[in-house]
Amino acid sequence: MAPKIAIIGAGPGGCLLSCLLQTHNIPTTIFEAEASVNYRSQGGTLDLRTSTGLAAIKRAGLWDEFQKFARYDGEAFLLTDKNLTTWLRRGGRANAEGSKGSAKIGEAPEIDRAELRRLLMNGLPEGTVRWDYKLSRIEESPSGLSLHFANGQILDGFDLVVGCDGAFSKTRTVLSSERPYYTGLGGWTMNIPSASSTAPDVYKLVNRGSVFVYSDFKTVCIQQLGDESLYVSYYGPNPEDYTKTCGFDAQNDIEAAKAVMLKELSGWHPGILAAIEKSTYGLVWRNLYQLPVGFTWPHRAGVTLLGDAAHVMTPFAGVGVNTACWDAMLLADQIIEYTSSSSSAHSSNTNQVEALDPYIRQYEKNMYTHAHAEQELTEGSKIDMLFTAGAPRTTVARWAVRLAKGAFPVWSRWLLTVVVHVGFWVYGWFV
Repeated sequence: MAPKIAIIGAGPGGCLLSCLLQTHNIPTTIFEAEASVNYRSQGGTLDLRTSTGLAAIKRAGLWDEFQKFARYDGEAFLLTDKNLTTWLRRGGRANAEGSKGSAKIGEAPEIDRAELRRLLMNGLPEGTVRWDYKLSRIEESPSGLSLHFANGQILDGFDLVVGCDGAFSKTRTVLSSERPYYTGLGGWTMNIPSASSTAPDVYKLVNRGSVFVYSDFKTVCIQQLGDESLYVSYYGPNPEDYTKTCGFDAQNDIEAAKAVMLKELSGWHPGILAAIEKSTYGLVWRNLYQLPVGFTWPHRAGVTLLGDAAHVMTPFAGVGVNTACWDAMLLADQIIEYTSSSSSAHSSNTNQVEALDPYIRQYEKNMYTHAHAEQELTEGSKIDMLFTAGAPRTTVARWAVRLAKGAFPVWSRWLLTVVVHVGFWVYGWFV
């Protein structure tokens, strides 16, 4: 019989895992702390990559539905500095095939976080997600691990508990005492409504894609959303307790927050500052946390982690959700292999926790290999652009090579490095 699986958290990774298992008639139960699918704003936009996020969507049988919300024009990208000097640019596409009938290298269509969540929810059988089940703790019980929820419910008897419950995962606490640490970067996100009419110059600059601005150890990002609004984020060096010491309501007073940002970005190009000035709603303060690069945990039968719970990182390489999607595919592969094997005995006396355990060990081994590489990529990108003086001018070549080398054979990467560094060195003489 199929193992009894509890998934903690209805984020992209947890929902994709459930969708992938459902394609092989392996049921799961997802326990989500939020009260409903639309309980809160889901934030900005995500780009899904060919071999990770997009591959998972296809394997889950959601590709056709995904195409209704995917924005290939969102692949448009501009990397600039505070003076709006262009350091890297690429255009978007009209659709998945592109103008010449084939996908571009670096395929990464955008989808709003809220749309992705609804897409995944619609791919699950009714009743899969139990809302308002916030995990408080996990304890030992005679029948294995028991899940204690804030609503008073206590459930046990699961053969596998998968922690997909984010950066400050309660599931992770039964495996490790490690907690994410503050990166030193904090800031706001907010929105510009109906940007084509309310902020036409900013809308034109974004070109239906994304603009990433780095200078002075700070960053501003502007991204197009599917509802024609723009999602604006600002991060810079701030104390972890900023919201308690700043002297105003940092989570709700958007005018005070904008005044602080405009002061911090004094001297930046007016076209960038306009994105701050035109923002009118959706203010959220965010501290950025991460787990140590290379984080692992002592293996324990019956429980594992996926996504941010396993390897939360900063957003500066754009691989977080894609890594969670990859995790989901790896774990689904192992569970499917188990249910198809002789070790998945059908006797009611079978201890499925022990029988499934070698497959979970293999998942963790495979997951670490991929996730640690993505953590290194993200950490390098963060250091390049936010912790190095003179960025992006001083670091753009190194940053570009770091992000591009995965698409090239190992033997050719030395040539890529030379070409990119020489190219930016020459370009730097003219800008």
